[in-house]
Amino acid sequence: TNVSAVWDFDSAEAGTGADIENAIAAARADGIVLEREYRQQRLIPAFMEPRSIVADPTGDQLTVWSSTQVPHFVRIFLALVLGIPESKIRVIAPDVGGGFGGKLQFTPEEVLTVIAARRAGKPCKYTETRSESLQAAHHGRDQWQKLTLAATKDGTVTGLKVELLANMGAYLGLITSAIPILGAFMYNGVYKFPAYHLRLTNVFTNLAWTDAYRGAGRPEATYAIERIMDELAAELGVDPLEIREKNWIRHDEFPFTTVCGLEYDTGNYEAATEQAKQTFGYDALRAEQQRRRDSGDPVQLGIGVSTFTEMCGLAPSRWFGSMGYVGGGWEAASIRMLPTGKVEVITGTSPHGQGHVTAWSQIVADRLGVPFDDVEVLHGDTQIAPRGLDSYGSRSLVVGGMAVLAAADKVIEKARPIAAHLLEANADDLEFAAGRFGVKGTESGLGLGEVAFAVFQAHNMPTGTEPSLDSDATFDPETFSYPHGTHLCAVEVDTETGAAKIRNYTCVDDVGKVVNPMIVEGQVHGGLAQGIAQALFEEAVYDDSGTLVTGSFVDYLVPSAADLPSYSTDRRETPSTTNPLGVKGVGEAGTIASPPAVANAVMDALAPLGIMHIDMPLTPARVWQAIQDAKGRS
Repeated sequence: TNVSAVWDFDSAEAGTGADIENAIAAARADGIVLEREYRQQRLIPAFMEPRSIVADPTGDQLTVWSSTQVPHFVRIFLALVLGIPESKIRVIAPDVGGGFGGKLQFTPEEVLTVIAARRAGKPCKYTETRSESLQAAHHGRDQWQKLTLAATKDGTVTGLKVELLANMGAYLGLITSAIPILGAFMYNGVYKFPAYHLRLTNVFTNLAWTDAYRGAGRPEATYAIERIMDELAAELGVDPLEIREKNWIRHDEFPFTTVCGLEYDTGNYEAATEQAKQTFGYDALRAEQQRRRDSGDPVQLGIGVSTFTEMCGLAPSRWFGSMGYVGGGWEAASIRMLPTGKVEVITGTSPHGQGHVTAWSQIVADRLGVPFDDVEVLHGDTQIAPRGLDSYGSRSLVVGGMAVLAAADKVIEKARPIAAHLLEANADDLEFAAGRFGVKGTESGLGLGEVAFAVFQAHNMPTGTEPSLDSDATFDPETFSYPHGTHLCAVEVDTETGAAKIRNYTCVDDVGKVVNPMIVEGQVHGGLAQGIAQALFEEAVYDDSGTLVTGSFVDYLVPSAADLPSYSTDRRETPSTTNPLGVKGVGEAGTIASPPAVANAVMDALAPLGIMHIDMPLTPARVWQAIQDAKGRS
């Protein structure tokens, strides 16, 4: 058999909800049952920079430069596979040209490059071509979803049953089999479903391996539930926003334990939706849509809705352990106070476009009261930052940023008794603000830089105090964080050609407290581009012999800026209670929410023709063919 694994979740057995079969039976007797099948096409991460590796075996240690998201994992696995002590391996991830999950991997090429270098006794380099990258780097998505939704006659959902088939490819990567499990906890989305059951079947095939691609399980689940909620609204003849409002978790019900057993700490779906609706001009667009339908306009207007939440900040470690993962979910950071008062931050996260250097500098500058330009962030080198679990799963700020914050707090607490000694005051009488220790009720005080220089001199230290302010911290959160948002999309579909063009895209995301608005904006824009790409453009296609047909950018259609709309993006802030800064996560939000928003808009435009569903990508050819088939039926 080619079955890799079977995994079940049942809310009745888990004690988190009611029995799904009873819910479906009751709905069949006196309610509504929808049975739908959706397809998540295979995608390729298509990062800007193909993978490249240099291995240098000369000297006392093996040094490997790799275009990777996970230098710490690469070091661990090289040590295990080659039998070399970790202390003799240095992995450096230089400025990495994108990853999107596609470089969250320990690859055969890394092992082979090291072996070749060791046999030759000199540095060896491997750089793949774009075609090699599209074929050999792991792919994403590739699932078949069968949903059975039970609801009352007024549209209140009473249960959801999911049968999920996931294509692993030819072999497993670091977290291949975990991707659909992550999605399994998100099929209830923002809704209060009383009963839930999911059966997951992972299968091997003779195609390229699959693993994490931006969103990693959450886009798949969000697409399915948001599509079927739209179909429930159509079945009842009500507005898609109305059916969502009837079923979602209200802001006064948080914290809320879902039917999957997750505890959502905070959220306000009503506020995000209302703000998005006003910015989008929802009512005016609905009125325009009706006028165009009445006039028989060949270019029809469709309006799509997507309300989502996601579990991100992948941790805590004990959750990873309960799911059978080998690794943990913690993150490490160190802060070095230099004699000049400048600060070095060493982080275990490994950025590749997320802006960690800026954000971590902001956190430290704000906490320690030092100038932003006096903070230097070091990363991506296992010799400089020996402890870390790298960057993926929207976890860097929520986990890694909290480790940086904790290390900064330790610096302050280490400096406090030294400052008190220098000021001849009691440590309890000191206040720390704006980078300065002050004695309460007096003008007396010392700046943190002054304390750092005094520690460097060590001429006048309290007895028994080590002359160092350097601090290490490891943060392992108690639970996930849950960003959410509402995305609205207006699409014009030419019924004569099948071409779909996005006219307006509005999203309001709640990512908790925002550290850097520009970085958040960039992450949302990038995520939207990749989500819209899945909805309208991209698909990895194989022929019957197992050869990748879309092996270059001639055939694998990555959209350019000219293919994408301008976005209207905004934010709300509902602080998370799971970490000291109240942050959530943002790196994958756009990719999770946008495919159903776009697909729902296209289906809404085609609804007068009786077309209920077309599998992604919604290319002109597919849409045109669906229109012809509908005309043939009529």
